[in-house]
Amino acid sequence: MDGQTVWSVSEATEFIRTLLDADDVLGDIWIEGEVSNLTNARSGHLYFTLKDAGAQIKCVMWRSDARCLAFDLAHGDAVRAHGRVSVYPAGGAYQLYTDMVLPVGRGDLHQQFEALKAKLLEAGLFEQARKKPLPRFPNRIGVATSADAAALQDILNVLAQRYPLARVLLAPTLVQGNEAPRQIIRALAALDGRDDIDVIILARGGGSLEDLWAFNDERVAWAIYGCRHPVITGVGHETDFTIADFVADVRAPTPSAAAAVATPDVSDLAGRLAALGQQLDGRMADRLGTLRWRLTAASRALQALSPRNKLLNLAQQLDDLQGRIDRAAAGRLQHYSNQLRVLERALGVVNPLATLARGYAIVRRHDSGVIVTNPAQVAPADLLEVRVHRGRFGVAVTDV
Repeated sequence: MDGQTVWSVSEATEFIRTLLDADDVLGDIWIEGEVSNLTNARSGHLYFTLKDAGAQIKCVMWRSDARCLAFDLAHGDAVRAHGRVSVYPAGGAYQLYTDMVLPVGRGDLHQQFEALKAKLLEAGLFEQARKKPLPRFPNRIGVATSADAAALQDILNVLAQRYPLARVLLAPTLVQGNEAPRQIIRALAALDGRDDIDVIILARGGGSLEDLWAFNDERVAWAIYGCRHPVITGVGHETDFTIADFVADVRAPTPSAAAAVATPDVSDLAGRLAALGQQLDGRMADRLGTLRWRLTAASRALQALSPRNKLLNLAQQLDDLQGRIDRAAAGRLQHYSNQLRVLERALGVVNPLATLARGYAIVRRHDSGVIVTNPAQVAPADLLEVRVHRGRFGVAVTDV
């Protein structure tokens, strides 16, 4: 490096730009090609790519020139663009600064796309009736995409946030170039041949029509059609459509959206689970309240029909009857007691003992116990028994 000049990037880029700007051919040039990767910026400027089978060149058309276009520039148009070739320093790339665009016709790739689309539509590959439903809660998700692509990381990030319960099985494949269709078919076959796969995501990031052309391959379309597991495509950006999107069971606009379509959101599930829990609690409370009321009513009805109540009622009636008997017996006893006292008083009047108490005695024969009322009933030496008020004693007759 001794003696050589060292340039900065800006200096080298500026030198290249000076060379390009000084070239008479590049300063006034017509270029024919197919429009791809068209972007209509908010500023009104147009950014697109002109391509053919072997190369491509970026183009920019300022708003002042774009407003003068006699037709609406569209993706796939074959055009002739006029302008000058120079360097865009910030991007470090040369591009055609376009001031005029004339239509030539539709590009070959677009024609191929439309022809294949019509063919497969006629063959029934796009029919909605044959599309398979997605599982509500996938356990394992197969992903066919490039292992180095940002699309894979986008999918993994979305799955980690939305549904970390799902496991991911990657079938790496090229997603661009001539070899890509064969690898995509092999990746789909590898995933679809497993019994532990619930759904397959076929994805890649955005790009131009030619960048996404592997997903417009007829062989890839038939491979998707033949999958026994549901297939979700997330290819390109929201405005990009490929043949694979029409054949797939579900088309998502981006790889991230494909991951979102394939899985539920755990936060939504948690909210629904909480709501269902509250609903279940409410229903259980209502059910328990109803059953408690029915139990109380049945208990009351059982108590009303219970033999115990009848026994208690009979016991009370028995107590009432016993009370009535006791009261009747007590009244009867009182009555008899009163009669007894009357009879006692009457008997006391005629009671011999009362006579004995006044000094009289009852004389009986000792041998026969016959009361002696006549002296003729005894003879001398007869033994007699004398009953007096305080007792009795024996006597012998000495004289009649």
